[in-house]
Amino acid sequence: MTEAFSGQDLAQKINQILPDSVVESAPQAIVVKKESLFDVMRFLQETPELDFNYLTNITGIDYPEYLELIYQLVSLRHNHSLVVKTRCYEKEKPVVPSVVSLWQGANLQEREIYDLLGIEFEGHPDLRRLLLWEGFPGHPLRKDWKAPGEEETTAFPREETQPCL
Repeated sequence: MTEAFSGQDLAQKINQILPDSVVESAPQAIVVKKESLFDVMRFLQETPELDFNYLTNITGIDYPEYLELIYQLVSLRHNHSLVVKTRCYEKEKPVVPSVVSLWQGANLQEREIYDLLGIEFEGHPDLRRLLLWEGFPGHPLRKDWKAPGEEETTAFPREETQPCL
């Protein structure tokens, strides 16, 4: 089992190299500005004492105010792990930088998030739908998505969720 790398310690280290990149930090996670995401991820991968050389997964969540991406990283050499989050406050056309050039394992994961949540990954080598067909109406994991022909219902309103960090 890997040990969680201290998010607070890492936030200080990142902000020395990339000022104002980290928005929040917690014991096991950091939240970075989406504009700084690629540079922060490259720093985490290329810094020898960090060496986050393995991206285990990426997921996305639709909160009422923003879309959030969650990256789980591992350093196999140092046996530590880290969660990196970033947020898109513009839900109409959310765009974040792709990390495929750093971790090839991000390729299909970014395509799946694009397909189901509608987040575009700038610089992705082949950004197209993965699970649904081209021309599918909308992105079904978005809270505002309705299936064709579905009517608005108030019988079971969706719960508002709050992020943990």
